[in-house]
Amino acid sequence: MSDSLQSRTQRPLDARLRAVDEALVRERLLETALCLMAVPSPTGSAGAVSDSLAQILREDGFEVERPQGGHPAAPAVAVRHRFGVSGRVLQFDGHLDTVHLPFVPPVVDGARLTGTGASDMKAGVAAAVEALRMVKDSGALSTGAILLLAHDLHEAPWGDGRQLEALIDEGYVGDAVLIPEYMNVCVPIVGRGGMIWRAAIRRPGPAIHEVMRPNEPSVIAVAAQLVARLGELDAAVCKRCDPMAGAESVFIGQLHAGAIYNEFAAEARLEGTRRWLSGTSRAQAEAELNEVAASLAAATGVSIEMSFVPIREAFQLDANAPLVVEFQKSYTALSGQPLPLGAKPFVDDGNTFWAKAGIPAITHGPRAGGAHTTQEWVSIDDLCRVARLYAATAVRYCAT
Repeated sequence: MSDSLQSRTQRPLDARLRAVDEALVRERLLETALCLMAVPSPTGSAGAVSDSLAQILREDGFEVERPQGGHPAAPAVAVRHRFGVSGRVLQFDGHLDTVHLPFVPPVVDGARLTGTGASDMKAGVAAAVEALRMVKDSGALSTGAILLLAHDLHEAPWGDGRQLEALIDEGYVGDAVLIPEYMNVCVPIVGRGGMIWRAAIRRPGPAIHEVMRPNEPSVIAVAAQLVARLGELDAAVCKRCDPMAGAESVFIGQLHAGAIYNEFAAEARLEGTRRWLSGTSRAQAEAELNEVAASLAAATGVSIEMSFVPIREAFQLDANAPLVVEFQKSYTALSGQPLPLGAKPFVDDGNTFWAKAGIPAITHGPRAGGAHTTQEWVSIDDLCRVARLYAATAVRYCAT
């Protein structure tokens, strides 16, 4: 961080926010998190938990909207709370769906909250809700607005972000976004985009005993060649590299063929990921993979069908963007020093805001673990910290 940026972060936390009772913040936040986590919501089926969140917000006195975003089974939850005169709008955005694993009910375990959605990311959504309450109750803002948005269809491969994309098209987007996912070691200003790719290699005839095999190409042998060619593509694209985010990549995670040891398979399937940096588009990444497949199919006489599941696009923020500066001021006021700038190793909805709307988004959430497992946990103290940080950032950003 530059000396000038660091000097701009040396401002105390707003006294009105400091006056909000710590015990009240903790009690309300934990109650909200437990309520959300008690409702199972695998991706595509977040309707019931969305209803619960909407009811909580209505009981808090907020005006709640339920835009469908093309997903009527689970309408999103939106609150646009304005503070006096018009100004900047800071958005708190989170997803309410969880990965398709066995549901684990919420439990307060000492200083931790455990259960499905603890880290990814119902507890983070609860922290954002509490931040909205804090700003409203404190009277610390007289300009601008906070937009709270919670939605479904986040987790791949069951969801592809279509609901959020539709909501952005419908105008549910602020001037900048905070996302309470489980990352807090840096301010992520750069991140790779990603997608899942699948290749299906097929020969004309049916599966048959290997001693009766026809004079047709072996799909397994072609799969081996495809592995080699994708390795060559990986070596080529990894030359595109960012000092923080790392290199672009082509990764192979699975290869399947045949049902028994002596079957001459009719089909082989490969699956993996493709990750890229800002400056490379998803369309370009797909075209590179299609070119490899088409060339090999022509050379071997098999058919190779490529399919793609988009996850998110790449992003890159300006370190001096107002959101980054005001977030750092708030973080420093709470912790005593700013966070280092860095890269986001995963993809999340912040990538979507940047790629689709050009809106800067910072991912910063509580200390947590066990995401995408049945062992999720989150620090309750750190949830409270995130709520205060979001509230402080809103006050600084919207008032500027």
